[in-house]
Amino acid sequence: MLKNRKVIITGAASGIGKEIVKQCLHEGASVIACDINENALNELKRSMDDHQVLHTYQLDVCKYEEVVKFFGYVETAHSDVDSLVNNAGIYLAKNILDYEAEEIDRVLDINVKGFIYFSQMFGKKLLQSQRKGVIVNMSSVSGIEGSSDAIYGSSKAAILGLTKSSAMNFSPYIRVNAVAPTMVNTPMMNAIPDWRKEEYLNHQLIDTPVMPEDVADTVIFLLSDKSKHYTGATFDINNGGYLR
Repeated sequence: MLKNRKVIITGAASGIGKEIVKQCLHEGASVIACDINENALNELKRSMDDHQVLHTYQLDVCKYEEVVKFFGYVETAHSDVDSLVNNAGIYLAKNILDYEAEEIDRVLDINVKGFIYFSQMFGKKLLQSQRKGVIVNMSSVSGIEGSSDAIYGSSKAAILGLTKSSAMNFSPYIRVNAVAPTMVNTPMMNAIPDWRKEEYLNHQLIDTPVMPEDVADTVIFLLSDKSKHYTGATFDINNGGYLR
């Protein structure tokens, strides 16, 4: 479904990002996997088949200079890139009253500014050459119905706005959509308070837990031509846990 496509994926070395990498490669795409954790990137590369085209790049998505340097590398080595998955994010599982100023900055820098930097430079690259492309932004149920962690919830709500506005700014060349999963079984979920997990699960209409591969299935659809008429949209993956 993604043959001859080249995809940049941030936060690619673990959790949902890792599963998106695996499925993109399985669908025939070549992937540039970005993550701050170089050891995890190396492990990811070792786990892939020899025939799959995976490039890795270590960077901090919220450091503007590093993102500029990365897109310089892309221009030189991967000028045919046509897809971006903004996935890198952190969750501190704290009440807003307990946040220190530097923690607020860290969450917003990674979860919002990282998406903005990558979207800006990817958009500039494709629009200059009037090439078609796709961006998929990873938001969350928290961005739609709130979160016990208000800073995280705010960051994910910002991504929904960024998605709509980017869809307008990058039209007609780049389609931009968001994915907003409920709790997914990844290491990040370990930080969610038990009461919140129970609340989510009790409200879901489907009793099968959402797994990273389920989220990746939706991302693959949005990257593919099968979603050619979707832009500025948010895809809820929530087992009917909330209906809007």
